[in-house]
Amino acid sequence: MWLYAVAALLGLFLLRRWHRERQTVPGLSEKHVLITGCDSGFGNLLARQLDARGLRVLAACLTETGAAQLRAAASSRLQTVLLDVTSSKSIADVAAWVVGTPIITPIAKVLDVNLLGLVEVTLSLLPLLRRARGRVVNVASVMGRLSFFGGGYCLSKFGVEAFSDSLRLEMRNFGVKVSVIDDAGFLPTQSTSLGPRGSHGGPTAPSSRGATQLCSVPWSQCFFSASTVGSSLQLLQKSYNSDLSLVTNCMEHALTSVHPRVRYSAGWDAKLLYIPLSYLPSAFSDALFSLFYPKTVGKA
Repeated sequence: MWLYAVAALLGLFLLRRWHRERQTVPGLSEKHVLITGCDSGFGNLLARQLDARGLRVLAACLTETGAAQLRAAASSRLQTVLLDVTSSKSIADVAAWVVGTPIITPIAKVLDVNLLGLVEVTLSLLPLLRRARGRVVNVASVMGRLSFFGGGYCLSKFGVEAFSDSLRLEMRNFGVKVSVIDDAGFLPTQSTSLGPRGSHGGPTAPSSRGATQLCSVPWSQCFFSASTVGSSLQLLQKSYNSDLSLVTNCMEHALTSVHPRVRYSAGWDAKLLYIPLSYLPSAFSDALFSLFYPKTVGKA
């Protein structure tokens, strides 16, 4: 009988999900959507598809030819703009065109330090590592498995995880071992600093001053107040661990053991909370992390 009960519950769950997912956002004709890569492929097809649904499409194309062809195939509602996603100036120009106010973000700096620098150093030494059958030990973070904060920190750590995984497979037959260390909150580090440096390496709005800078656009009033951002992160800081040897011990083992681990989790909070949480459905982690986020001060 319990099999029938499980099947019935699963059927009800799937029926409920089907019903929820068929509901559409009201007032689609008043909604705007920005789509990149609209010269061809998925972006081009999606732009025409949503335009046919009545949405106000802002289509970003790399070339004027692609933009002209798209305009000819769509309604007068669709607007095009030229965008080169490899150019910071082009991105800033499009953001100003969409929002009406220039937006400056520190994400590029975070990626340069936490990800691109790590990748470049590793690849530069890779010929030597292959000859010596050496080892690579990269420090990622539990925030490379669970995206808790913005500002580019989690983005960079997810990149470290991906780079390390692919490198481990590619170097396997060369005898090069690659290990990743996933730590949680440790002090003092740049990423957990509540001072000005945190705006480059750590969570979004690490201080009330940083929150004011990052929320300088007109619609920032819909999001976080500076005081609540600072107090929320200070609450999280109380759980940070000052025993950095927990991390360096993992590094030492990865470098000296005959059989190093592929992954190390430094700290009991990583072992018992963050790592297990990363395997659960996103709804669980969202519910938990939202408790630490500041409340909105207006309607979006």
